[in-house]
Amino acid sequence: MAYVENRVVHDADSHLMELPDSLDAYFDPKFRAAYDALPKLQKNPRDAGWVKKARAQHDDPDFRSGSDTNVLLRKNYEAHGSFRRDDRPRTLDNLGFASQLIFTTWCLGNFGLDESGPVELAYAAAEAHNRMMVDFCSVDRRFLGTGYVPLVDFDLAKKAAREAIDLGCKALLVASKPPRGHAQSHIAHDPIWAMAQEAGLPVVFHVGGEEKLKADYFENGLPRVKDFHGGEENFTSVSYMPIPHSVELTLAAMIFDGVLDRFPKLKFGAIELGASWVPGWMRNMDSAALAFVKNEERLQRLSLKPSEFVRRQVRVTPYPHEDAGWIIRNSGDEVCLFSSDFPHVEGGRNPLKRFGESLQGCTQQQIDRFYCDNFVDLMGEGLAKDLRRPKNLAAA
Repeated sequence: MAYVENRVVHDADSHLMELPDSLDAYFDPKFRAAYDALPKLQKNPRDAGWVKKARAQHDDPDFRSGSDTNVLLRKNYEAHGSFRRDDRPRTLDNLGFASQLIFTTWCLGNFGLDESGPVELAYAAAEAHNRMMVDFCSVDRRFLGTGYVPLVDFDLAKKAAREAIDLGCKALLVASKPPRGHAQSHIAHDPIWAMAQEAGLPVVFHVGGEEKLKADYFENGLPRVKDFHGGEENFTSVSYMPIPHSVELTLAAMIFDGVLDRFPKLKFGAIELGASWVPGWMRNMDSAALAFVKNEERLQRLSLKPSEFVRRQVRVTPYPHEDAGWIIRNSGDEVCLFSSDFPHVEGGRNPLKRFGESLQGCTQQQIDRFYCDNFVDLMGEGLAKDLRRPKNLAAA
């Protein structure tokens, strides 16, 4: 019995849990030595104990025999299909989702290379990631792989976007914080947005590419609190707060600078960045546009209110602990998407239950949009027509 039954549900956020050798077969040999020297590879060697343990677990017949009954209970590297591509279709069957938009875990943030360089290595890492992602997803048409495009260099970014689309990536992933020296809304990036629009593919932002909380906030004279996973490296209640700040600013700049007006069919997704911020952000942009329209020609040229661009072109994934129903009622039926964050711990063991509780009081149309229709709208040509509303998954 699948986790989802009698309903078409698309998963807007799922992950690979790659092992340290995941990019080896895809990295340009010219840059392999520089990649191997990165701090992340030094800290996580290919023969580390945890790597051997993960492989051994997934080789163990007894462990594998419990995969079907523990599909949402086993997390991270223990999850079936988390790093072995041939296992993932079975997992998706057990989940019952019509498709999954898939993101990296190992490569989130592009190893910091967008900031630290060298630039050529940043693009080599992105290219290796994109090749790896497409190869992993090639095992099943329901897997929609994302291709990362660093926006650091105008010409190299155009080349990376073209290659990602030609490889078969189903969405272009960009960082929500701007690269050094220019905004994502810079007109030199227009060829990228044009390529994505022409291909019918979305541009997406994901947690991991945002500006992080300043370390000063952790120095409060009190004992250091544990993070979500029980360590000290990830999110705490305070470091959680600025997660959406970068994407708020970036999308506002792109709206005010006319990017969404110039590319009216291009969709944008803010994935695993929460959504409680969206209603106030939409009102704040409308207020800013009203306040500054007399002095800014760019605002005078806009064909819609900022909030109307959001409803037309921006899609977001609430966290399961957020009140998705409230967000929908205050942002618009078109905006919110379901996501599981599989196999990450943060997604929880029963996302349908948690979202279902918060959607009480919503109309059937709002619910259908949340689980299916808004994802279909976001993905465009990245989602094959026969996968959009599969009859075998719908209620009889």
